[in-house]
Amino acid sequence: MSGWVVGEVTKLTRWTDRTFSLCVDAEVEPFRAGQYNRLRLMVDGELVARPYSYVNPPGTRPLEFYLITVPGGPLSNRLIELAPGDTVELMPRSSGLFTLDAIPDAVDLWLLATGTGLGPFLSMLGTDEPWQRFGSIRLVHSVRHANELAYQETIAGFTLRDPERFRYVQMISREDRPGLLRARIPSALDDGQLEALAGLEIGADHSQVMICGSPDMVRDTQAVLRARGLQRLRRGMPGQVTVENYW
Repeated sequence: MSGWVVGEVTKLTRWTDRTFSLCVDAEVEPFRAGQYNRLRLMVDGELVARPYSYVNPPGTRPLEFYLITVPGGPLSNRLIELAPGDTVELMPRSSGLFTLDAIPDAVDLWLLATGTGLGPFLSMLGTDEPWQRFGSIRLVHSVRHANELAYQETIAGFTLRDPERFRYVQMISREDRPGLLRARIPSALDDGQLEALAGLEIGADHSQVMICGSPDMVRDTQAVLRARGLQRLRRGMPGQVTVENYW
């Protein structure tokens, strides 16, 4: 398979005025949870492509992507206007190394996301791998406002799958809501609030931490974890932290 393939939009879900999910039926090569594809459209006479991670687990269709519009962004503001039956181009082969098979086994797995960085973690949790490899799983999703906490039904399904091992922590940073922690992930890690809510401590000897989201969050969270002895996992070097910058 070479070049680009044409996919048909089957569904578009608007979560907020800026965040949305796009489902596309297309023939692409098998991918690993955590990888991404590229979506491409003709915009003002020019082909524009951007990378987006899969939300759906491998081996399922349609393909699903969780996106946010970028002010002035030529592609995202076109994608949010698509409707079932419209077409969009994709690459036949997926890319990316932000996958579970790239990290070592550990007692517990932490998945820390901001905004649409939640997407690849939903793909991972939709497979058997994390449930077979880790004794405890914590999914943390931080957004600015409570209405941005998407995919609640999907995440509730993970809780039902194994309520003893899985816990979901919701965080918001720009408003107060009963029952929700108002803080950024780095500060909540630094002062212990996050681990208290999750009912689990992060430690270099038993944890693997995957971080996906805004570059500021990724940078600041790594700094907090580094101060506690957790190092970034790199090829040929042991570590406990794996990162992906994702808007």
